[in-house]
Amino acid sequence: MALFPRFRSRTVRSLTAAALALPLLAACGSSGDDGDTITFAAVPAESSSTLESTFENVTALLEEETGKTVEFQNASDYAAVIEGMRAGQIDAASFGPFAYVIAKDSGIDMEPAAAPTSDPKKDPAYTSLAYVKKGSDIKGLSDLKGKKVCFVDKASTSGYLVPMKGIMDEGLDMEKDMEQVLTGGHDASLLSLDSGECDAAFAHDTMLKTLEESDQVKPGSLEPAWESEPITEDPIAVNNESMDPELAKQITTILREKANVPAMVDAGICSSEDDCVLPEEIEYGYKPVEDSDFDSIRDICDATQADACTNVG
Repeated sequence: MALFPRFRSRTVRSLTAAALALPLLAACGSSGDDGDTITFAAVPAESSSTLESTFENVTALLEEETGKTVEFQNASDYAAVIEGMRAGQIDAASFGPFAYVIAKDSGIDMEPAAAPTSDPKKDPAYTSLAYVKKGSDIKGLSDLKGKKVCFVDKASTSGYLVPMKGIMDEGLDMEKDMEQVLTGGHDASLLSLDSGECDAAFAHDTMLKTLEESDQVKPGSLEPAWESEPITEDPIAVNNESMDPELAKQITTILREKANVPAMVDAGICSSEDDCVLPEEIEYGYKPVEDSDFDSIRDICDATQADACTNVG
């Protein structure tokens, strides 16, 4: 399967960015303008062309099953997607788990349909890890006191918010007990650790493998010192306000039951399982998720009272 690194920071940025992006989304049309078009949005990871190509089989499946034209939108960031959903300009979108909660809890009538997994026997989930250099004296989060620690972004689920909860549970104060470095990306967090700019670094669970396979980090030079509980994976959410209820229900069913490699090969969307590319190196496909699957994110916000939990939407 082709390699498409997960470089995004699972981040909700400012509403200013969203406001700038909305005219671009509107210019491309929306379901409100054309009942024969479904607008699907996602946030670029490495490049816009790469992002669209990874979703190509998913959008082709939606087109074949619904008879509608799917228009793919590369949004500038999650704030743009949230505001596009609110304005009825986006019908379905791939969110980070934190961005989904922000959007849903801000009052948008939307529901998560499905989230990706590489193993059909496992729930769609990933983890946050704290990495250190091999041989480090840091063996857990309690050892971060007095250290320089790399994070992704203050609105990153696995790169900041989940680690924040873990660090608080150890009785440490992130502001007083360590020096924080915000690197802006999961890749940048680990690369900063590798270059000696910090003593520990947080990233999601597949980032180190990606960097090792692309020869950016020497295999075995970094190792985990802590791993979080599972976090429900990035959901595709469906906008109930921008579409006919029956179409919204149909899209949800398609994503839950047919957006997987075996089913897409059977449907002729993919010529073979080896050539069936899906976003973020997904090896199997999508499985159903519910809104309650993201309550752990809400619990983190309640426990940490992080600014990012309330500054968008």
